[in-house]
Amino acid sequence: MPESAWKFLFYLGAWSYSTYLLFGTDYPFFHDPPSVFYGWKTGMAVPRDIAVAYLLQGSFYGHSIYATLYLDAWRKDSVVMLIHHVVTLVLIISSYAFRYHKVGILVLFLHDISDVQLEFTKLNVYFKSRGGSHHRLHALAADLGCLSFSLSWFWFRLYWFPLKVLYATSYCSLRSVPDIPFYFFFNALLLLLTLMNLYWFLYIVAFAAKVLTGQVRELKDVREYDTAEALSPKPSKAE
Repeated sequence: MPESAWKFLFYLGAWSYSTYLLFGTDYPFFHDPPSVFYGWKTGMAVPRDIAVAYLLQGSFYGHSIYATLYLDAWRKDSVVMLIHHVVTLVLIISSYAFRYHKVGILVLFLHDISDVQLEFTKLNVYFKSRGGSHHRLHALAADLGCLSFSLSWFWFRLYWFPLKVLYATSYCSLRSVPDIPFYFFFNALLLLLTLMNLYWFLYIVAFAAKVLTGQVRELKDVREYDTAEALSPKPSKAE
């Protein structure tokens, strides 16, 4: 529960801030993705409000690498999660250094909303059975959170992300800056991020299938080891 509470508070704050940048300021990146490369040049100044977002996100994912290895519960997808954190941190640092920060804000906005809903749902799953009794309000919140999480994951990460980010970085970037540096490097990492989003979407589909077929009657995180698995030897973190 403390792990989910901490992540929920961070992602909620981070997503709220990126939402403010995209919709509460004059930045047109969301409605006009090609604009992320308008006027791009090496060494251009990074606006302070975007730099603050980068500082917060870079610090969080640097910590998350350590937390996944030594603090968080070890799950079936922890290896993929560790790869995700490394790829994300490399993208954050390199996109800031090479002035792809406008794309970065769009990427963070499209990803953090799903994490907000995931941690909100997990918190309510933990709360609904506290004290040895069943709490209907938390059970309802968990069910609604699971539904909104599944829909937002598909819409934000698997629809809008390719439509806005990959379109801008793979096609519009070359039209605006034909000799833009690190083109293949950044697009390869963004493609890897997309593949990991597809990998985790399979967990969502698998869980939905179990619910529809009656194999699962209670909402839980299918990535976590169950009681029977806990009694058998688990793979070590190194494995």
